[in-house]
Amino acid sequence: MARSLSLAAYRALSRHRHEPSEGQSEPPRPEGELVWAHAGDPARLVALGDLAERLKLIRPGVQVLLTHDGSAPPDKIAHARRGGDWVAALTTDHPSSAMQFLAHWTPNLCLWTGAGILVNTVSATAETGIPMILADIDSADFHHRRHNWLPTLKRASFDVFDTIFACTDASAREIVRLGIAGAKVRVTARLRGCPTPPLCTDDDLAEITTDLAGRPVWLAAHIRRDEIAAVLAAHRTALRLSHRLVLIATLADRADREELVRALRQSRLRFANWDNGDRLDDNIQVLICDSGEDLGLWYRTAPLCFLASSLTPGHGGINPYDAASLGSAILFGPNVRDHLELYERLAKAGAARKITDSTNLAAALVELVAPDKAAAMALAGWEIATEGAELTDTLIELVQTRLDAAGADHARP
Repeated sequence: MARSLSLAAYRALSRHRHEPSEGQSEPPRPEGELVWAHAGDPARLVALGDLAERLKLIRPGVQVLLTHDGSAPPDKIAHARRGGDWVAALTTDHPSSAMQFLAHWTPNLCLWTGAGILVNTVSATAETGIPMILADIDSADFHHRRHNWLPTLKRASFDVFDTIFACTDASAREIVRLGIAGAKVRVTARLRGCPTPPLCTDDDLAEITTDLAGRPVWLAAHIRRDEIAAVLAAHRTALRLSHRLVLIATLADRADREELVRALRQSRLRFANWDNGDRLDDNIQVLICDSGEDLGLWYRTAPLCFLASSLTPGHGGINPYDAASLGSAILFGPNVRDHLELYERLAKAGAARKITDSTNLAAALVELVAPDKAAAMALAGWEIATEGAELTDTLIELVQTRLDAAGADHARP
């Protein structure tokens, strides 16, 4: 790539077209392995944050620097920080800035996702000899303005990468038509957020399964204070037709426990408190939990769940990924703006159903609470939740292979 006339022209012109980054105080470069992953847009930043979280579980000691194009809102950046050790905007492609960035971080591997390749940055990275992977490329990425103003710049931008993952057969063909070796190009599913589902112990799962003794059960997760009445009203209605039905109720805020207990007593519903060690005997109608710490257990236990913080305005809903990935059919309210795209995909696939009030919720419970009724929804949800796992798993395996091959050559003592 260093010999490309287009690249030489781009480098010369970009010294005038791009502003160098201002001198910022960067955190010290850590010892050991450092993976640098760049996101071309906010959705990819979220997905890379999830990938980083899983990679660090599998490969203790590795650290991850996540960069993005500067368009990520605060909530996406906060999510990415769950997996990334550092999250920073990378917006300038000035040659000196690229060199400063690489000299400071000296990453052991570069994983770039999506459009908007910073040509000087990736070419300088390639010249260091570290492994480079380009992922989640579709046809739209070929028309990014950065790659179109010099005749062979697009080819040069792609050719620095050792491996390229295209989203479709059509985008793979476009890459090869640029002159990229076909052996570099693979076709995979899109890169999507794929967080690690919450865990539970086998002992807890065995205990609650024994206590339930085959009783029908549903979960209301992350209930807000202003949703308590609607949830309990729906449960009372459903009990008329399914008198052994159990509600597992978890709160969004521990401070609302007394309000939930008061409402349960007023409704004359018999309840037990999981956090206090109460046993779930055959007379119990509601099992309450102060927080979401045991949601991994409850999603595995309940074939149907209502994801609260969504029935009344102002909360934005909770991420449905965990429920879908652990085999629970999903009900949700109309206020899910924080995770709207995923709820819409789940609903379209038949994995989730929107309800608007306690009456809708009760009707859905009566229809779906039997495990066989919810099974088709749960399967559809699992397929949606795991469709991004293919590329995530492939990338994690490839990253580890490349890091192992590089060995100590690029690791800082």
